[in-house]
Amino acid sequence: MALSEELISWTHEQKCRKAVTSLEKNGFTACFCPSPQNAAEYIIAAAADSATIGFGGSMTIASLGVEQILREQGKEIFNHGPATFSRDEKMAIMRRQLTCDLFLSGCNALTLNGELINIDATGNRVAAMCFGPLKVIIVAGRNKLVDGTPQDAIARVKAWATPPNSKRLNFKTPCAATGFCSDCNSPDRLCRVTTIIDRKPRFTDLHVLVVNADLGF
Repeated sequence: MALSEELISWTHEQKCRKAVTSLEKNGFTACFCPSPQNAAEYIIAAAADSATIGFGGSMTIASLGVEQILREQGKEIFNHGPATFSRDEKMAIMRRQLTCDLFLSGCNALTLNGELINIDATGNRVAAMCFGPLKVIIVAGRNKLVDGTPQDAIARVKAWATPPNSKRLNFKTPCAATGFCSDCNSPDRLCRVTTIIDRKPRFTDLHVLVVNADLGF
């Protein structure tokens, strides 16, 4: 690794560790992961006692490659992502995610003060983050860190997460065409449910992994 890359990685690490410290102060179980592989290993270990595992439609989680490993271990997987599912099948799977043993998701933005900010179209993902599953693990890459307020984090989501996600999902929204948020009223509008989790929900065993790598949008 070149010196400049090493120093940039070191700088990112300090910000990741600051976020972890803030998350712990806010009651979350938080862990700094030097690499995506470390995050994957954490998830596999945490899933040891879980029979049912839900996936929240996260590009971050998909990039870790844990789903196939968990399937091979005999876990029952609830992933509504495959395009072959009908709407009713997707809805049934999303409801099962709400009561699974372990729910896995990414995060749209994470402030250095330890606040989790997410924006959903349906709300199933953020609902499962807050209550229902026996354990929740949220993975946030360093590109999701925001040195600012929850409002700054929301701005980050609308500028950098929603447009590519809308385009990925083939939604007919202005941002999917232009790359810029226009606060639209499109029937396909993705930004419908915005949540700020600033303290660990009382009855949810919520873990946050902060990874020193760019993951997802």
